[in-house]
Amino acid sequence: MSTKIEVYDTTLRDGTQGEGINLSLSDKLRIAERLDALGVDYIEGGWPGSNPKDVAFFRAAANRTWQHARVYAFGSTRRANGNVEDDPNIRALIESGTSGVTIVAKSWTHHVTEVLQTTLDENLAMIADSVSYLTAQGLRVIYDAEHFFDGFAADREYALATLRAAAGAGAAMLVLCDTNGGAMPETISSVTAAVRGAVTAPIGIHTHNDGELAVANTLAGVRAGATQIQGTFNGYGERCGNANLCSVIPNLELKLGYQCLPPGRLGNLTETARFVGEVANRIMETGQPYVGHSAFAHKGGIHVSAMRRSPISYQHIEPTLVGNKQRTLISELSGRSNVLELVERVGNGKLDGARATAVLEQVKTLEHEGFSFEGAEASVHLMIRRTEPGYSAPFRLLDFTVVVQRRPSGEMIAEAMVKLDVGGVTAHTASDGNGPVNALDLAARKALSDRYPTIKDTHLMDFKVRVLDGHDGTGATVRVLIESGDDGETWSTVGSSENLIEASWIALSDSLEFAINRGRKI
Repeated sequence: MSTKIEVYDTTLRDGTQGEGINLSLSDKLRIAERLDALGVDYIEGGWPGSNPKDVAFFRAAANRTWQHARVYAFGSTRRANGNVEDDPNIRALIESGTSGVTIVAKSWTHHVTEVLQTTLDENLAMIADSVSYLTAQGLRVIYDAEHFFDGFAADREYALATLRAAAGAGAAMLVLCDTNGGAMPETISSVTAAVRGAVTAPIGIHTHNDGELAVANTLAGVRAGATQIQGTFNGYGERCGNANLCSVIPNLELKLGYQCLPPGRLGNLTETARFVGEVANRIMETGQPYVGHSAFAHKGGIHVSAMRRSPISYQHIEPTLVGNKQRTLISELSGRSNVLELVERVGNGKLDGARATAVLEQVKTLEHEGFSFEGAEASVHLMIRRTEPGYSAPFRLLDFTVVVQRRPSGEMIAEAMVKLDVGGVTAHTASDGNGPVNALDLAARKALSDRYPTIKDTHLMDFKVRVLDGHDGTGATVRVLIESGDDGETWSTVGSSENLIEASWIALSDSLEFAINRGRKI
């Protein structure tokens, strides 16, 4: 039976200390519910003694039923030379209504004397008083030993004394924190092993990513005897972030044989990571291991050719184990295998070698002109379809006019007039929009909707413009990427030109043509 490692998520507290992350009360509750559904063991909801939002969170959390996770409040020990019964932070922890709390205290002599400006003995008393008082109130206490690895290096015996003070007062878990994020894996491993030999209470590990080693350091801590991991989703956190649970959890489960989540839940990891990113309004790193959009994306022709023979040749795990999926990218670096793989996976059909070569040559030519097809599979799909003998496009542009006007009132308006050949019939339509591309989009849909009614269900979701050579200023070639979709599917198309409106039309017309052709075999 696999050793169980407790997962302690601090996205809602430590994660929100990251620059640019600000969660509303509703955001925090939504993320907590999703983490609970994934199966994490602890959700650190915040510091109730620090702000009204966290107080409101714990009040709301108390009225919810949690399926798996235990919601914990976070705080510090009593103040130096104070009375624990009267300490406002301790009182806030008790009033949070949680069944357990996590308290943080200093384990580095430098912090005790220079930051707290108190004595080493008083710091030990602060730890013991706080833990014993909270446990006497019926709370389960987790003790976070802040700056433990720096403290251990400076004064081994004193760092251990802080742990013994917490354990002796009833702490259920002693968590070793690499708060500055500068420790190396071998240090984490040796110190954690030394602690395991010096105390009998269970050990946890909490690392930061300032040396880009938080994940490695967490794994080192577990292998040296830690049975609880603390971290955040997507690695959010102060400065360079915390240990990324989206990497730590699958590494422990798939590579080292530990159990972190309930059986069957690991497959929900990618969905959860992306949900947290969406709610936090943070763009996910595409190259994030395990859960990133590019984690299992293959671009090089040699790689894709090998993958077609053996999926494990260039992937360290099966993507579905973490809820992700394999992707094949098309670019100037591609080989015929990339095109064939895309057709079989997305195109719902087969393609002979000659057509695959023709498509590949077109991709390379267009990428030289400024197109990029890595994120525009729908444009590649159409490129392949257009090589079919007898293929006829559902519409053909005859001409369009776009007018942008600034009225005396300051109001900006855009009007587009579009003339399309739709199945041999000329459709001439016009539409206003909040910009030239929006007006073009609406006018084109008017022209197509009678012949292709399903076009009414699709809409433009995202519009991105990139200037390819800034040295040419306003005359530079631009690349436009458009994401479109309906209730069940999204697709992306690309256009490129020295004229922004022309580049937009190329991407927009591909989007509309793809929408009309969806579901048809290549």
